[in-house]
Amino acid sequence: MKARMVLSNVLVIVGLLAMLVGAVDPLEGSFVILPGSGIVALGAFLAGSRHRMLLGGAFILIALGVGAMVLLSMWGGIGGRSGHSMWWGLFILPYPVGWVLGLAGVALRLIESFRGRTRPREKG
Repeated sequence: MKARMVLSNVLVIVGLLAMLVGAVDPLEGSFVILPGSGIVALGAFLAGSRHRMLLGGAFILIALGVGAMVLLSMWGGIGGRSGHSMWWGLFILPYPVGWVLGLAGVALRLIESFRGRTRPREKG
């Protein structure tokens, strides 16, 4: 079980680094942040962390926001001469909300790990 916890911690730290590196340029970095948040959620799931639902929800929010951003870009963008209202930008809002939740979840997960409060998942 110790190897599983080490793997979980490595996944969480690698995912956190991806989320932070992707934040340098949030538009192109979204394709680094999305898998990074998925890796963090996987690490929390493997450890049986009590914060795995928070991190899974953050991953889903990021995926929805990035998907909306890609679709809106394919559609011609928003505002300006595109002919689409700036209000369409609200569909991108889950992306930054999920990113912030993901960072908070990573912090909680790492604190939990260093205090030794994670319990391995039960089989069955």
